[in-house]
Amino acid sequence: METTGRYRAAARLVAAIGLVSLVAACSGNGGATGGGGGYPDQNITFVVPFSAGGPTDTVTRMIAEPMAAKLGAKIVVQNVEGAGGTVGAGEVARAQPDGYTVLMHHIGMSTAPALYKSLGYKPLEDFETVGLVTEVPMTVVARKDFAPATLQDLVTHVKANASKVTLANAGIGAASHLCGLLFQSAAGVKLQEVPYQGTGPALTDLVGGQVDFMCDQTTNTSGQISAGEVKAYAVTTPERVKSLPDLPTTAEAGLPQLQVSVWHGLYVPADTPQEVVQKLSEALKVALADQAVVDQMAKLGTAPVPAEAATPQAHRTKLEEQLGTWAKVIADAGVKAS
Repeated sequence: METTGRYRAAARLVAAIGLVSLVAACSGNGGATGGGGGYPDQNITFVVPFSAGGPTDTVTRMIAEPMAAKLGAKIVVQNVEGAGGTVGAGEVARAQPDGYTVLMHHIGMSTAPALYKSLGYKPLEDFETVGLVTEVPMTVVARKDFAPATLQDLVTHVKANASKVTLANAGIGAASHLCGLLFQSAAGVKLQEVPYQGTGPALTDLVGGQVDFMCDQTTNTSGQISAGEVKAYAVTTPERVKSLPDLPTTAEAGLPQLQVSVWHGLYVPADTPQEVVQKLSEALKVALADQAVVDQMAKLGTAPVPAEAATPQAHRTKLEEQLGTWAKVIADAGVKAS
C-alpha cells in the first residue's frame, strides 16, 4: 500500500521543492525559533511510520512546508518503518509530550489494536489528536473480463462461487486488505484471499487476469480504470470522485455498508499542552488551505479535508468511530498480524 510509482514521482517533486522551501521558510527567524521564547523554539520532528516515497510520507512532506512557515520552526520528516506502522507510532507515544515529536498516521491507527496482540500503546489513551489531513477514496475493481457487470452482480457472483473467486490484497493490514474484509462483511461471504507484497504486484496480476478482483485506493487504480485495463464497479465513499465521474458510489451501486477511505491524521503524545496542540492544529488548517497543497493532492486523486475536520475533536471522533468499526470487522474475519 505504501509504494507506487505515482507516489514516488510525487515524493521526488515534493523533496525537490519542499525541503528547500522548509529551510527558506525558517531562515527569517534563525531557522528554528518561534518568537517570544514560546512554542516552538526548536526543530519539530514529524515521524512517518512508513517508508520514504510512500503515500503517507508524500502527504506529510506536502503539509510540512506551509506548517513550518506558519509555526516559524523547521520541520524535519523522519521515517521510522516497521510492523505496519506500529514501530514509529510506538516511538511517538513514548516521546516527550512537548509538541516537538509529531506522528502522521493513516487508517492503520484504528486497525492496529485489533490486528496486533501486543501493540504497546493505546490510540485513545497514549495520543492527543491534532486534526485530520486527507481521506483517499477506494475503488472495487476486477480483471476486465470478469463476468459480473455491476457491484450487485459481483455480490451475487461471489456468493455463488465463494470457493473459486480470488480476492487480491497488498498484505495483512494494507488498505486493500482492510477494504476486502469490509467487502466480505458487507456481502456476507468468505472468499479466497491472495496477499501480495504491495499493491504494485497485486494490480499487475489483476490486469494480467491472474486474480479476480480487489479493492484499493484511487491513487493506485485510477490509471488502470481510465485506460480500461480493469473493470471498475464503485468508489467506496459517500460522494463520487471528480477524476472518475462515471463511477458510482457503493451506496448508489447497492452496497451502502461498504464505505471506507484511507484517512490520515496528525498525533502528539498524550499530555501535550493544549495550547501546543491548538498551535499545531491551526498550522495544519493553514497548510490544507494552501493552493500548492490542494494542487499536489489533486494529482494523487485526493483533497485536503475541510477546515472543520482538521481539528482535535473531529479527529478524535473519527478515530473512536473507526476503532469500533474495524475491531468488529477484523474480529469477525479472525485475522491477526504477526
